[in-house]
Amino acid sequence: MPLYWTHKSHSQDLINNLFSHPYTKMEFIMRDLKVSRHTATKYLDALCEDGLLKKQKIIRSNYYINNALYGILTKAD
Repeated sequence: MPLYWTHKSHSQDLINNLFSHPYTKMEFIMRDLKVSRHTATKYLDALCEDGLLKKQKIIRSNYYINNALYGILTKAD
């Protein structure tokens, strides 16, 4: 996984959002970034394709897990 940001279409707000939470949902991105459902889907799907997020369906909702951040936050000493 590259350590640099390759998605020019993504805003700084999206990057900040993803590194502030170990997971997100489509609705969170739409609300926080004030983007349409289509745009949020495009952003999240691209990040999943690149391996930066992992999409997980729980009941009826899709969650997008930031595995790297989740691992840091749950790492036992």
